[in-house]
Amino acid sequence: MKAMDWNHIRAFHATAVAGSLSAAARRLGLTQPTLSRQVLALEADLGVALFERRGRKLVLTRTGLELLDHIRIMGDAADTLVLAASGRAQEIGGRVCLSATDTFATHILPGIVARIRSEAPQITIAIIASNEISDLHRGEADIAIRHVRPDRPGLVGRHIRDTGAGFYASEDWVARNGLPGGLADLATAGLMGFDDPRFPGYLREIGIPIAAEDFRIVSESSVVIWEMVKRGMGVAVMMHEVAERTPGVVNLLPDMVPIPVPIWLVTHQALESSPRIRLVQAIVAEELARI
Repeated sequence: MKAMDWNHIRAFHATAVAGSLSAAARRLGLTQPTLSRQVLALEADLGVALFERRGRKLVLTRTGLELLDHIRIMGDAADTLVLAASGRAQEIGGRVCLSATDTFATHILPGIVARIRSEAPQITIAIIASNEISDLHRGEADIAIRHVRPDRPGLVGRHIRDTGAGFYASEDWVARNGLPGGLADLATAGLMGFDDPRFPGYLREIGIPIAAEDFRIVSESSVVIWEMVKRGMGVAVMMHEVAERTPGVVNLLPDMVPIPVPIWLVTHQALESSPRIRLVQAIVAEELARI
């Protein structure tokens, strides 16, 4: 495979973010013809079109959009490296409010926050652990880890990766009840549910014939449900990364196609120029990408 030229990748990233060659050229301190040649060279190396021209604007193709998700992580990692190498990360201070589901905040965020504290000790991290989506327009959070694509104007979202979830119970529960033969068997296996009217419908879509009234334990908190799983009280859905960090639980259907769980990192475009926001975003994106 031919090695990619970082200058060409940087030219593509700047053009995609700025929306035009002229704005990107000013940002990088290059002439517009030079920048255009670098973008064309990347397209030639990859053998794909990354932009379409619509009047005076450049619009990303589908391939361009997919590539941008990966390149943003590379760019953020490069920014973090420069900050760390120059010692500037130690000088950046202020408060950053980070929002995530209670499961993510409890099981995934601690390691990420530990790295932020190590590399940027002057930054204060405020964590909102809630399954409600924080309103970034109203400043309820600066950065949000979400499992849905942002759909409001003004929000900037990057799709970090997809993870998966399955159905889990404790070893004690399995010893008492045995393993289910398939998804349909879970309907009578003591499933614990989330207090969301959409949840039973989703389970029916994947092959579990269950209604809202069939649940005997429900909660709006996945952390509460997970604690009850660990105590052998029933079966619940959980992300594989969390289950792998939890001793004593069993994946009841290991051959099942995982339930997809997309991971998005979202902020408001008005905050993107803030050094502390960019630094925290870069670290969070890099850590989430390799979990």
